[in-house]
Amino acid sequence: MTTEYPTEMEYESSSIDPDYDQGIDDDSDDDGNDSDYEVALEEQDEDDDLNDQVETIDQELNRDAEVEDLSEDEDGGVRFRLVHADEEIDEDEDNGRQFLRISGGMPFRVEILGFNRRRNPRRNLIQGAEPVPNPEGQRLMKSGDFGAEERFTYPMRPNPKGKPYPHYLRVLEREIGAYRGDRASIGNQLLAQHLLPSTNADFVMHYDSRCYSGQFSADGNFFYSCSQDFRVRMYDTSNPYNWRHYKTMLAYSSIDSVVYAANTTGESTEIMALDFGVGRTQFRNAMYLGTGIWSIRFSGDGRELVAGANDNNLYVYDIETQNVILKLSGHEDDVNAVCFADVNSPHILFSGSDDSTLKVWDRRSMASRQFVGVFAGHLEGLTYIDSKGDGRYVLSNGKDQTMKLWDIRNMMDPSAFDKIKRTNYSVGFDYRSENYDYPAARHPQDCSVVTYRGHSVLRTLIRCHFSPPVSTGSRYVYTGSSDGKVYVYNLDATPASVIDVKEATQYTRPWSDEFMYGHSHWTTCVRDASWHPNAGVLAATSWNAYGATMGSVTLHSWGGVAREKGEKLPRLDCLGKVDLNLYEEEGAEEDGNAAMKRVEARRRDPQDRQRARLMWMRRFL
Repeated sequence: MTTEYPTEMEYESSSIDPDYDQGIDDDSDDDGNDSDYEVALEEQDEDDDLNDQVETIDQELNRDAEVEDLSEDEDGGVRFRLVHADEEIDEDEDNGRQFLRISGGMPFRVEILGFNRRRNPRRNLIQGAEPVPNPEGQRLMKSGDFGAEERFTYPMRPNPKGKPYPHYLRVLEREIGAYRGDRASIGNQLLAQHLLPSTNADFVMHYDSRCYSGQFSADGNFFYSCSQDFRVRMYDTSNPYNWRHYKTMLAYSSIDSVVYAANTTGESTEIMALDFGVGRTQFRNAMYLGTGIWSIRFSGDGRELVAGANDNNLYVYDIETQNVILKLSGHEDDVNAVCFADVNSPHILFSGSDDSTLKVWDRRSMASRQFVGVFAGHLEGLTYIDSKGDGRYVLSNGKDQTMKLWDIRNMMDPSAFDKIKRTNYSVGFDYRSENYDYPAARHPQDCSVVTYRGHSVLRTLIRCHFSPPVSTGSRYVYTGSSDGKVYVYNLDATPASVIDVKEATQYTRPWSDEFMYGHSHWTTCVRDASWHPNAGVLAATSWNAYGATMGSVTLHSWGGVAREKGEKLPRLDCLGKVDLNLYEEEGAEEDGNAAMKRVEARRRDPQDRQRARLMWMRRFL
């Protein structure tokens, strides 16, 4: 929680009680006089006359008092000291000291000594990060549930140095039919799961607004992207290396109780409004007016939607009847992420919240409408969750800069969760604008299987996923990052690959007055990433360009595309066509220093600044 500090008028009208026990350190010196006053900003029930209190303070204040170091107040607030107006202050000591002016001829000033936050909530944590490689993750990699192992395919092959088997030999064995049956299937699996995407991009597709999500369809034949210009664009990816624009749909939404579904077939422009608040005066499951939806997911059969909202609840919506059929309460803060546990069954639900917990719901036992299990381990709120689709494993991304793998068999029982002493370990930072620079630590009741560290979850609700089961056997987990990269981890938390989207796309579009005014540095934040279900390619959806004011989708394949010397990365517009304007040399390849000089020159011109603002606003009118 962010501490709000009162304005000068609030200081003038505040009630300051010198005898208030929580506000004054009443220690005395040898002469029997109070050595100093430490007044904490508190809400008090009685509003005494300020002049009487000032007179009392003026009589008892020792003008020769020295300021002592103050310990932090557990309740937080502003720490300040009353300084008599006649007190002489050395100029050297005055450097850096802050004073508030008190109007009305008061005989003292207020010196700000510091601002207290709540006592460090991390003092009870287990210090240090989890071991890497993680033993439990290594066990999962050998279990057969997450891809194939070398020893199962070639148990008798000597490999004293433990070197990975070369790809070209696997291809040769497949082509000549060296193995048949199960061994051939495992050999193909081993060949596919080691073809990891690289930084070298096949192409970059630029948008004139930020892109928030992008995913391949379940069969890999389509890719959709959602951007801030209120449009959803679909691409035909039946050839995953050569995309064609399929359809653009106008989608409009805000943080409210209505979801808009678009028809993706043919040239249809039909938009269907699904109101989660319909019948709110008659049905207890409906959303209240003013409730906003943060996350929404389809069930495996496409008949239902599950939504997480800012009223701390989950809602299950039946698309055929267009009614909310279930409302689930149990979180203490916004529900940022939801998903179904099994693609073949809508019974088990997962939800992640800003209260830092991931909860499990079973619709077959909803008499009490309570969760059936809890996963504790994150220290900050969750940004996204993704199910493996087998009803057992789930992945979560958190604002504590960690990604965690959970096993539903290890979840905490609700009764046990209620008995433990729950502590809010959040440091209260704003992930949208602040950095999280706290040392690695672990939750005392952490029940996760594996914890992944190294990526950055800042600026926006960054997403994470399991790698596809067909091409990789879900052997990897991957996530976007605010530092412009996609991090791919092995299950044992060791890094498998790092795809640097910023390096691949830097200066691939010119600097623009209309879109990038006021920004001089190329910034990339990868918000979402999607691995093709059948091919070794990954699409990264990012905030990109100068100041991350625009959006982009880049395609990364294994080994990348070999280009001749001087050949540039293909630059496409949002329709998948080569845009010659993106190849303008002026600004496309220039460094940040040159851009900075142009930005500063424009900032000094009021007319140019006003013109740029009008151009920016015109895009949304």
